[in-house]
Amino acid sequence: MSKLVLFNKPFNVLSQFTDDRGRKTLADFIDIKAVYAAGRLDYDSEGLLLLTDDGQLQAQISSPKFKLNKTYWVQVEGQVSAEHCAKLLSGVELKDGGARAIQCRPMDEPDLWPRVPPIRQRQTVTDSWMEIVINEGRNRQVRRMTAAVGLPTLRLVRAAIGDWTVADLELGKYRIETVHIPAVKKTRPNNRSKLKKSTRRRT
Repeated sequence: MSKLVLFNKPFNVLSQFTDDRGRKTLADFIDIKAVYAAGRLDYDSEGLLLLTDDGQLQAQISSPKFKLNKTYWVQVEGQVSAEHCAKLLSGVELKDGGARAIQCRPMDEPDLWPRVPPIRQRQTVTDSWMEIVINEGRNRQVRRMTAAVGLPTLRLVRAAIGDWTVADLELGKYRIETVHIPAVKKTRPNNRSKLKKSTRRRT
């Protein structure tokens, strides 16, 4: 059994345990030894971050070859339309190559915790929300994708990684689960179906 930590990362917190510039890190919220982030979440992004004490599990979550779906709720400047989503689904060109969404849809504003500090509102500019699912994890990828279709990102929240979600997890809090990983086979694993959850503990 491997330990998996689900953490709801606040805005302006680093996805690491140390920092030489005095910024908030995971150590300000998580008091568990020998766990490491499986992937990362940008300093100015919020939501679900997974950590584990198992290198194999860390690779299955974070490595691009396993293509684990990641769901984001994105507040953007402008009004999201079906046409915007169609462009993201067909693919946009970024500086480091093409990128496309696996799923995309306009959505109502989700019921989220307040962001501190709040998003700066401009009376002359509308904003709206969209849900984007990708299975990559390039640097600031979702922000660059929305900008490519004319929708600058104002707020970015990761809602889910595979079957794990941020639902019922308070901001700045974490939950511990145990995960069973079958022995590695020579054939390529089918990411989500290979990871089985069992017990959990909240904090």
